[in-house]
Amino acid sequence: MRPLKAGDRVGLVSPSGPADAEKIDRALRLLEGWGLEPVLGRHARDVHPRAPYLAGSDADRAADLQDLVCDDGIAAVICLRGGYGAVRLLDLLDAGKLRSARPKPLIGSSDVTALHEYWAQHLGLATWFTPMPATDAVLEDPAARDGMREALFTPYPGRTLTGPAAETLVPGTATGILTGGNLSLLAMTLGARGRSAPSNEGRIGLLEDVTEDIYKLDGLLTSLLRAGWFDGLAGLALGSWSQCGEPHEVRALVEELLMPLGIPLVEELGFGHGPAALSVPLGVSATLTADESPRLVLS
Repeated sequence: MRPLKAGDRVGLVSPSGPADAEKIDRALRLLEGWGLEPVLGRHARDVHPRAPYLAGSDADRAADLQDLVCDDGIAAVICLRGGYGAVRLLDLLDAGKLRSARPKPLIGSSDVTALHEYWAQHLGLATWFTPMPATDAVLEDPAARDGMREALFTPYPGRTLTGPAAETLVPGTATGILTGGNLSLLAMTLGARGRSAPSNEGRIGLLEDVTEDIYKLDGLLTSLLRAGWFDGLAGLALGSWSQCGEPHEVRALVEELLMPLGIPLVEELGFGHGPAALSVPLGVSATLTADESPRLVLS
């Protein structure tokens, strides 16, 4: 993925839930302050008339995304916020047209995991799993904001990623392509029509989630286990589990379901929905070192 530079035009879309109008304005000013020229999708400020949890109709959200990705004058497409709704766009996108466009990074996290998966499966392109600019995760968190800017403007090879609470659960070292994202979305897209079975042989998995009860995390992880999502993984890094129950409950679940995989396993690596959330590329190679100083080194 080519780093952005001052003067680049970047598209802004709302593929999931609607962003607050004031926060959209702040996001525009933020990106302009970084020297970028933001181009707002035509429907980025919309709200669905029936479902206020959606940023307008599925067709309009899909069209915004497709139009900006297919605009060769756009250097990157940034999702303003997550929420829910990206999965509803997957059957409306034209993979052929997207493949014919000049490659550009897709940037976002949480619900945008559905699009990260689509980009990997249909376009074979790397993407950025980052906090999003029309959310408090960027606007009110200087560390996450600075990390996002560094991720987008500087080459990533050689960069080391870790979190202050990172801890090794299963020691070892693994090198592979990074895959994954938000656990709920990975489970939501399992078994979809036309999708092949998960194949993560030799990859390093990344998982995080937010506001899911512990029993739901149990079900989501079990769904991925039964579908073979973890089969052949070389290593596994866990991010935040914000508002997902007591930390000791999440740790016990991870120990029960994931430690038996026997692969290098690190928790609290620093990406996801927590403070100072890291920006992590998906679809690129990295080395996960699970020792007394857990870390992910991009290559």
